[in-house]
Amino acid sequence: MRYELIIFDWDGTLMNSVPKIVACMQAAAADAEWGELDVSAIEDIIGLGLPEAIAKLCPGIGAEQAERLRQRYSHHFVQGDTTPMPFFDGVEAQLARLRARPQQRLAVATGKSRRGLDRVFHETGSGAFFHASRTADETRSKPHPQMLSEILTELQVPVERAVMVGDTEYDLEMARAIGMDRVGVTYGVHTPARLAASQPVWVAKDVPSLFDWLYE
Repeated sequence: MRYELIIFDWDGTLMNSVPKIVACMQAAAADAEWGELDVSAIEDIIGLGLPEAIAKLCPGIGAEQAERLRQRYSHHFVQGDTTPMPFFDGVEAQLARLRARPQQRLAVATGKSRRGLDRVFHETGSGAFFHASRTADETRSKPHPQMLSEILTELQVPVERAVMVGDTEYDLEMARAIGMDRVGVTYGVHTPARLAASQPVWVAKDVPSLFDWLYE
């Protein structure tokens, strides 16, 4: 077994939620009277905690307007937007395959809120795949490595026996900060060149190649 613990990012890595995030952020910016947001700019901040994402996406935004934008984003994401948010093809079966392997542990490190992650766990029935999870509102946002350190401590796994899997430089950089191996996926939001800058041990172009590599 290559790694005792595999830690996954969520949005853009396991779940194809990028179109929904983009639609909700654009609607929220209009509601908050910030103005139009470019799709590529929104994709660039996926993976960060929501306050950090808004600050990067909207330079110079005031606290009151930022809070309004945050609230409207949450509203659209939970209630107002109907954009589908499926797992990438094959992800659930592959997670089940990994979960069934003796001594294999799985975790999630995400820019979502705890409430948001628990909601999607409940709606999809996927929470049982994972032994631990951390969200951006209960620790520090990516690319700070605190959420990874907390998962390692909780599961009592040394860093050299763990790997982080993600589609953004934020995922890979938080792993690099603590000397954890990292795997990039190119079917998410950041380009292969951006992922390569973080020196991943492997870059997967699709779900089958990712899980074949993880299962070696």
